Amino acid sequence: MIEHAILLSAGQGSRLLPLTAERPKCLIDFSGRSLIAWQIEMLARCGVKRIDVVTGFMTDMLEAHLAAIRDPRVEIAIRFNPFYKVADNLGSCWIVREAMRGDFLILNGDTLVSEDIVRKVLEGSLGPDGKPWPVTVTVDVKADGYDSDDMKVERTQEGRLVHIGKTLTAAQSNAESIGFLAFRGEGVELFRETVRKAMRTPEGVQHWYLKVIDSIAPTGKVGTVSIEGLDWAEVDFLNDIEIATKLTDTWA
Repeated sequence: MIEHAILLSAGQGSRLLPLTAERPKCLIDFSGRSLIAWQIEMLARCGVKRIDVVTGFMTDMLEAHLAAIRDPRVEIAIRFNPFYKVADNLGSCWIVREAMRGDFLILNGDTLVSEDIVRKVLEGSLGPDGKPWPVTVTVDVKADGYDSDDMKVERTQEGRLVHIGKTLTAAQSNAESIGFLAFRGEGVELFRETVRKAMRTPEGVQHWYLKVIDSIAPTGKVGTVSIEGLDWAEVDFLNDIEIATKLTDTWA
């Protein structure tokens, strides 16, 4: 059972302006709760007991919001990323790397996931050795193909991840990452150490952390778990707001 989760919530969400002019996008209201409150609720329902939230843009506002969430099921800690304006989310992973001890989950700060998805990710999927993959990327499948903004995935029939990235070709892409990962056993140290090494390179601050996952993929230790048919929403653009609200309306 994984009881620790990391929420990457440092960004402003500039593509959602003017909604994010004076608040980070994880504080946008959906059906009476903030995006991050929904994330915490779904994780807590599934037995997650510790949540590290990486903050950045308007951190004081977000910290005050989190302090008001008095949920006895979870302990929430703040990890401030002072480099959020100049570093992509690999920088947020670097900031929280010391908390990556024991099995843990990572969830992007703009992804709404249902309780069923959290449970499926916690169950995991099995690798060729009959054990859960050390690193598991949660994926969905689109019938009508993938666009330039999708985090595309190439995976084998057995579920092993071959590549992940936005620049994969249509021929390569057979799934998309929803921004929800699980790290177990040797996958914890493997990810933490690869993040550390990547951030010591000149271009490290410019990368998504999923570039690190792509670099680990050739080891054969990265698998996928499919959540086809289950409800989730990514809040990236203004037209995502209505779609996400319809989803949270069913939860409320």
